[in-house]
Amino acid sequence: MHSKRMRSIFFKSSTLPILPFSPSSPYRTFSDSLMEENFENAESLITKWNSVTDKSSLTPLFNGTRLEAKQYLNVVKGLQSTMKYLVAQDPNSKTLVRSQFLMQLAMKTLEKEFYRILSSNREYLDSETVSNRFSTDRRISFSDYDDEITEDDQFGVTGNSTSETDRMSMIAMADLKAIADCMISSGYGRECVKIYIIMRKSIVDEALYHLGVERLSFSQVQKMEWEVVELKIKTWLNAVKAAVGTVFYGERMLCDHIFSTATEKKFAESCFAEITREGALLLFGFPEMVAKCKKTPEKLFKTLDLYEAISDNWPQVESIFSFESTSGVRTAAVTSLLKLSDAVRAMLSEFESAIQKDSSKVPVPAGGVHPLTRYVMNYITFLSDYSSVLGDIIADCPQSPLPETYYRSPMRDENPLISDISERIAWLILLVLCKLDAKAELYNDVALSYMFLANNMQYVVVKVRRSNLGFLLGQDWLAKHETKVKEYLSKYERVGWGNVLSSLPENPTAEMTAEQIRAAFMSFNAAFQEACRKQSTWIVLDAKLRDEIKISIASKVEDKYKEFYEKHWSGSDPVNGLLPEDLRNYLSHILHGNGDSGGGSSHSSSTTSSSHRSPVRL
Repeated sequence: MHSKRMRSIFFKSSTLPILPFSPSSPYRTFSDSLMEENFENAESLITKWNSVTDKSSLTPLFNGTRLEAKQYLNVVKGLQSTMKYLVAQDPNSKTLVRSQFLMQLAMKTLEKEFYRILSSNREYLDSETVSNRFSTDRRISFSDYDDEITEDDQFGVTGNSTSETDRMSMIAMADLKAIADCMISSGYGRECVKIYIIMRKSIVDEALYHLGVERLSFSQVQKMEWEVVELKIKTWLNAVKAAVGTVFYGERMLCDHIFSTATEKKFAESCFAEITREGALLLFGFPEMVAKCKKTPEKLFKTLDLYEAISDNWPQVESIFSFESTSGVRTAAVTSLLKLSDAVRAMLSEFESAIQKDSSKVPVPAGGVHPLTRYVMNYITFLSDYSSVLGDIIADCPQSPLPETYYRSPMRDENPLISDISERIAWLILLVLCKLDAKAELYNDVALSYMFLANNMQYVVVKVRRSNLGFLLGQDWLAKHETKVKEYLSKYERVGWGNVLSSLPENPTAEMTAEQIRAAFMSFNAAFQEACRKQSTWIVLDAKLRDEIKISIASKVEDKYKEFYEKHWSGSDPVNGLLPEDLRNYLSHILHGNGDSGGGSSHSSSTTSSSHRSPVRL
C-alpha cells in the first residue's frame, strides 16, 4: 500500500485534475507541500521586514552578519518558484494573488536597501577605490557568505591584509550584486537599474566636475583669449588620464560586477552608457573645439599635447566604451583626433609659410644670431619632442621635395614615419639657412657677413646636437653642418685678418732696409689695431667657438709678427710700439660686441676687464 501511495503522488494520471496547493485539497503532492512551505516562509519574513522598513526602527536588512539578508533573498527566490508553479496550476489562484503582493513588498524592501547601500557607501564606491579594487584582480561574490563564518572570513581578508576602505567597498559591492541578481531575476530589473543610474551618475558627474571638465560651447571657446584656452587645455590634460583610467574605468568595472550574470549583461551596458555618456562626450568634445579655432603656429604644441593625450588613452577608451550603446564616445574621441591632426598639419604649413615670407632687411647688430634662427630652431626643437605622434599626423602628408644630395634620412628604410619627420625638419632648417644667406648680403663688411653666417650655423648645430633633433637628423647631417661652420670661419679669417697678415713681409726674417722695416711696423700696427677696433663691436655668443677663433687668429698673426719683431726690432726706433705679448691683450677684447678696442696696458687689466663682460643677447 505504501508503494502504491507514493506512485499516486509522484506519477499522477494525466486524467486527474492538477490543483494548486491547498490545505483542504485531497490531491496534495510533494511539490504542493514544498511550494506551500516556500510561501509561508516568504510571507513571514517579507511581512516582517516590510513592517520594519516602514518604521525604520531596526538596523537595515543588509547589515551585521547578514544572515537574515541571505535568508530574505532565499525566500524571495522560493516565492518566485512558487509563483511560477501556481501560474502553471491555476492562474486565478488566490494564493497567486497573495504571492504577487508579497513579491511587490519584497521588491520595495530591496529597492530601499539598494538605494541605501549606494547612498551610504559613496566614499567606499568612489571611482578611485573601485578601480583600485579591480586592478588587484580580487573577486567578490555574495555567495561566499556563510552562516558559520565571520564577516572578515566571508571575503577572504583580514584587518592586517586589507584596508578598512577596501573591506567596506568589497562588502557594499557584494550586497549590491546580490540585490541586483534577485531583483532582475524577479522581473524588477528596470526598477533596480533606475535607482543605480540616478545614484551613480551623480557620482561620476561630480568627479568630472572636480577634475575640471566643464560644459563649453564652440562659440565660448572661440571667443576666449589663447592664454585662457591654454589654461583650460592644461586642466583638460590633467583630467583626461584620471577620467579615463579611474572614473570611467572604475564605473565600467562596477557595472560589470554588479550586473555580471549572463542575463544581466544588457543591464550593465545600459547602466554604464547612461551614467557616463554625457560626461565622456563633454570630455572628448573639448579637443575638437580647440582644433576648430583659428590655427596659428604658436598653438601647435598645445594642440599636439591634446592629440598625444587622446592617442595615449585610446586603447583604454576603446576597451571601456566597447558597448554598441557607447559607440558615440568612441566616435567623439576619434573625431577629436582627426580634427587635431588636421589642425597640426595646417599649423605646420603656416609655420613653413611664415619662414618663406620673412623679408626683414635690417642686419642683426654685431653679426649675431638672427631672431628668425632663434625662433625656428627653438620651435622645431620642441617639435622634435613630439616625434612619436607627429609620425602618424604627417604620414602621407605632401611636403616640399628635399634634394637627396642635401639630406637623406638615416631611418628611411627602418622607420618611414620617423623618416618623414626627419626630412620635414631638415627642410625647415634648409629654408632658414637659405634666408640667412640672403641676409648675410645686408652687411657692408664681407668678414662680418661670414661671421654672421658662422654664428647662425653654429647656433643651429648646437641646438640639433643638444636635443632630440640630433637623433632625428643623424650624425652625417651634423658633421656636414659643422664643416660648414669651419668654412665660414676660414673665410672670415682670410678676409678679416688678411690686411694684417699682408702688412708684414711674406718672409718675416728677410733682410730689409731701415725704412722698409719702419714702414712695415707702422703698417702692421695700424692694420692690427684697426681690425681689433672693428671686431671689438662684433659678437660670437658661443664662448667655446669664440675662444677657438681667437686661438686660431693668434696662432697665425702672433707667430708671423714675432718672427718679424725678433729679427727687426730696434729699441732706438720710437715706432716699434707693439710687443708680441701685447697682441693677446688686444685679441682678448674682440668678438664680445662691447665696442672696446682693447689694448690694455697690462695682461692683468685686460683680463679683469673682459671677465666682467657678458655676451649680448638678442
